[in-house]
This record gives sequence, C-alpha cells and structure tokens, in this order.
Amino acid sequence: MERYTDRTKLAATKDYCEGHLGLKQVARRHGVNVASLRLWAAAYRIHGAAGVKAKQRKYYTAEFKLAVLRRMQDDNLSHRQVAALFNIRNRDMIALWEQAYSGGGIAALSPHSSVRRIAMAKQADPGGGDPDDEKRNREELLEELRQLRMENAYLKKLKALAQAAQHTARDKKPKS
Repeated sequence: MERYTDRTKLAATKDYCEGHLGLKQVARRHGVNVASLRLWAAAYRIHGAAGVKAKQRKYYTAEFKLAVLRRMQDDNLSHRQVAALFNIRNRDMIALWEQAYSGGGIAALSPHSSVRRIAMAKQADPGGGDPDDEKRNREELLEELRQLRMENAYLKKLKALAQAAQHTARDKKPKS
C-alpha cells in the first residue's frame, strides 16, 4: 500500500471538496488512489484537516467498538460511513468487529478475548476439521466420500438439465 504525505492528502482532499472537478480527475491530478481520496474526503468533511492526518496505530476498547456497531446499525450506515464518522483509519476492522460480535457478543470485542481468538481461528480455517474424523474408521470415511461424490454428480446433472431446458426454450422462441 502506497503511503501519502499529510500535505498530499490534504491538498487532494481540499481540491476535491471544492467541487470543481470529479473524484477521478482530482485523484489523477494529485497522483493518489481514488478509493483513498474518497475516504479522506469523508473524514475531512466530518473532522476537518485532522481527519486526513496520519494516525498512529490505535487500540479500541470493547465499549467503543460496540458504540460504533450500534451507531452503524441504528443509522443504517456503511462501514465506510461509520469509519469516517468515528475517524477509524481502517474500515475493514469494523467488519471484523461486526463478525466477532455476532459470533461471541461483547466479550468477543475485547482485544485479548479468548472468544475473539476462537472466532478468528474459525475464520482462518472455515472448514473447521471435525475432531471426530480422527475416530472414524476407513469404511465410514469411504461411505461418506461415495455419498459426497453422488451428491456432486447429481448437482452436475441438475445443472446440465437446467442449461438444456434454457437452450430448448431459447430455440423455441419465434424468430422476428
């Protein structure tokens, strides 16, 4: 990710907020990323010049995270909007907070929460790996494999039949 100086960010943001040119033209003129300029402009409109200055890495409390999530839900705001409103530099973090909260409540929002670590581990390994798989014997696993192959073949056949029906319907349409 390219880093821009505070001076570059502020100049591009002011230029865009004056409204003489569009987002892409201003971004091109100042040599900055369009998505970044959009974020800077949103933060600038709410917080002024302080909204575009470089921010130090910040650790947020569980209460702050919950307040952000509640405001987002109450006002039906996007991640980008709530990030600008609360001056959070990484809007992707809000999505992670949302996911952690839905999986483990307020305890999962704590930075050192075991609930959060478990949620993050599940996110990293969505397959999860059933611990009972180790205890299953070869025949059970082979039977499951046969069943999954059969389901897969069935779905492929269903898809082929649906496509054939679409082609038939298309061919039956009268030509104008």
